[in-house]
Amino acid sequence: MTTLADPVPGGRPADLCRVAPLTAALAAQGVRGIVLAYVDTAGVTRVKTIPTARLEAAVSWGVGMSPVFDTFLADDSIVTTDVLGSPDGDLRLYPDLDHLVVLAGQPGWAWAPVDRITQEGDRHPGCARTFLRRTVAQAAQRHGLGFKAAIEVEWAVGLGSAPAGEFVPAVSGPAYGAIRQVELSDYLADLLAALAAQDVDVEQVHPEYAAGQFEVSTGALDPVAAADRSVLVRQTIRAVAGRHGLRVSFSPAVLAGGVGNGGHVHLSCWRDGANLHAGGERRYGLTPDAESFAAGILARLPALTAVTAPSPASYLRLRPSRWAGVFTAWGRETREAALRLVTGTTGRRHQDANLEVKPVDLAANPHLALGCLLAAGLDGLAAGLRLPEEITGDPARYGADEAAALGVRRLPASLPEAVREFRGDEVLRSALGPVLADAVSAVRLGEAAAVEGLDDAQVAAAYRWTY
Repeated sequence: MTTLADPVPGGRPADLCRVAPLTAALAAQGVRGIVLAYVDTAGVTRVKTIPTARLEAAVSWGVGMSPVFDTFLADDSIVTTDVLGSPDGDLRLYPDLDHLVVLAGQPGWAWAPVDRITQEGDRHPGCARTFLRRTVAQAAQRHGLGFKAAIEVEWAVGLGSAPAGEFVPAVSGPAYGAIRQVELSDYLADLLAALAAQDVDVEQVHPEYAAGQFEVSTGALDPVAAADRSVLVRQTIRAVAGRHGLRVSFSPAVLAGGVGNGGHVHLSCWRDGANLHAGGERRYGLTPDAESFAAGILARLPALTAVTAPSPASYLRLRPSRWAGVFTAWGRETREAALRLVTGTTGRRHQDANLEVKPVDLAANPHLALGCLLAAGLDGLAAGLRLPEEITGDPARYGADEAAALGVRRLPASLPEAVREFRGDEVLRSALGPVLADAVSAVRLGEAAAVEGLDDAQVAAAYRWTY
């Protein structure tokens, strides 16, 4: 489980007791350096690295990094808010030892997610990981709730020898086809071995729909650990691919006009060891709290897309009739619905029942996305919301009147439209706080401005190798 304690100058007491033997163990395994990683507002993983011998100092006093990255865009240009984006100030990165991992795909290296605090020892209001930890802690205190979460990872595998900037699929063959698995058999076997060595429990890995595309699904964890794992899994996929002469992209739209890479979120609420999405008296076994939680997410999906689909490339993926979930609709095992109720198979429902949120991609900061999904769900729970009528099939088939009667609404079709929805949503903005909420708006509008006038193919190319 993830510690919910904030770091403090001098170090978390529990970490100080174990850092010296941990450092010795890492050195004995040949670990020379440690990657300290966090995801910025634009969805880019930023890092500092330290020699293994400096781990105790990092745990005690952190590692310096400018707060300017909170308003970096994906192309490394900078936008500003009233408090972020200047060259002033410094933050301290504190590694979370609970999630430090020796990287099997990068010999000589370990990896750890970080929390960021100010030089004065206060929480940094722009730290998405801190926001998620606080949201999880508040849910436990106020509602007696815990959560399990998992983030699917889809990626496209290209030839490392392709011309600069271009994507050439590394495999042929049909979607879900055995040909793809055979052609990249050695790569996939090495990837599975690396993930297992890092204690990542893989449930399945398979060829997906788009050109050169694969997907890996991992076991559910607490939300902070699930977000950390998403970052770690992508780092591992990329590292193992490089050792095979391959190049990978997690962009929502590697190529314009086709199906893109998603990062669907699976989420369930638990209380006293019981899954609230099974065994209840509401539809499909939902308990009242689980239904209200789901209804809260559904109600706020238009505003949530500014967080869960944060790139201009996201809106090349979010197209109707592509299983991307672009309408405010829910249904049991309905893969065109934005909110899919997964009941699980008979005999496993108390363990497996969950919600799948589909309009999410891997340009999203996973800590930010999960924190906002929880905030939306908890607001629905507090208000006792009920789910509307469920849909079956493809919501795109409804005419305007029928869609309106069912409450089925098209999600934002562009990033500026998503920002307008987000700015009008007081629940999400309040949950994030003004500093982080303003950073989200500024970065999203900056990304939109950066691609103004580009066609779909140019937008896809601009973000192809960013995520």
